[in-house]
Amino acid sequence: MSKDIYGKALLDYLNNNYTEDLVTFSTITEKDILPLPYLFRSFKEMPRLEQFALDQCKGHVLDLGAGAGSHSLYLQSKHKQVTAIDISEGAIDVCKKRGVKNAFVEDIWKLRNRKFDTILALMNGAGICGKLENLAAFLLHLKSMMNSKGQILIDSCDIIYMYEDEQGEHWIPSNIPYYGEVEFNISYKKEKATSFSWLYVDFNTLQRCANDNGFFCELIHEGEYYDYLVKLTLI
Repeated sequence: MSKDIYGKALLDYLNNNYTEDLVTFSTITEKDILPLPYLFRSFKEMPRLEQFALDQCKGHVLDLGAGAGSHSLYLQSKHKQVTAIDISEGAIDVCKKRGVKNAFVEDIWKLRNRKFDTILALMNGAGICGKLENLAAFLLHLKSMMNSKGQILIDSCDIIYMYEDEQGEHWIPSNIPYYGEVEFNISYKKEKATSFSWLYVDFNTLQRCANDNGFFCELIHEGEYYDYLVKLTLI
């Protein structure tokens, strides 16, 4: 995103300047609201999938796409060593002000020469790679940052239901490469960011890609809204 609209919204909420929410537009839904309070949720307010993922974390944890730092703060409260990263300067500013000890503005694709016991990527963490064609490279990059007995905890959502008719049949347009590839745009207080690509990948596709690139892929939790959580470990 060329403008840090996301970070600005988080800072507004933290500084008690909350007057409106983030608005998202995508190629699958015309308009949706992302409530800012949700990004500051406590552990008790998180979906069960997130709670389960956080309780599975071990060792030194990389919180990928940390946002407002809610996941990192919970892990810190459980005496875990956490490194939080996000491409949003505003988000990392919020993380630090909320008490995240190790928070950095960092692009995951540029992060090198670091090793972690758990790489945590929640809120559709698989989406970060943008396109299905980038998924293998994304997993291999994360693999390069894993300790030998480490794990990746990553979630996604199968949006095949978006193409389902009243008879339960799926009708996917023939002119799209993969139905889970979505273009997003975010607006906040009359400002709009540059559009970006996001991936919703079905479990079978993610599992095949993981297996082909040296991972054992285990489905460890299924959410209420077609979302799921997997654990990737080295074969």
